[in-house]
Amino acid sequence: MLKNHKPSKVNHLSDEDSFRISFAPLSLEEVYALADDSANGAIALMSGTVREQTAGKPVAYLDYQAYEPMAIALFQQIAQQIREQWSPVNRVVIHHRIGRLQIGEISVLVAVGCPHRSEAFAACQYAIDTLKHNAPIWKKEASFTPNGSIEANWVDCPRCK
Repeated sequence: MLKNHKPSKVNHLSDEDSFRISFAPLSLEEVYALADDSANGAIALMSGTVREQTAGKPVAYLDYQAYEPMAIALFQQIAQQIREQWSPVNRVVIHHRIGRLQIGEISVLVAVGCPHRSEAFAACQYAIDTLKHNAPIWKKEASFTPNGSIEANWVDCPRCK
């Protein structure tokens, strides 16, 4: 036996996982297909979209910015943590859009493929909650003021306060 040998940490990423930051519109069909596998009994998919109103104020648009290398590393870390907690998970897909998004456009897609629905749902919720809380992705929300002009402010994650 080797002295002072430390076992290497198990890599809980799959070559089938997919992580992306993109200016281009996100595709539900593509993300679903990336999460699909013949071993799956469930695919949980969460789609975040730009809504027309926040806190009673009409939204004009959202602007997203990201520190891409750190965000992708966090997405990979989320996938590893998912597999440590829900080992049956076989696919993790996290795609986030950046740039200016209009009402109704998709800002984030998270999909988890797994043999059973309970693990797929739990892992998908963990992924989006962890991403929103920790990812170096910033959102500027542009709202219409009462006089019709547009006012833009950076938005904090409410759970981060």
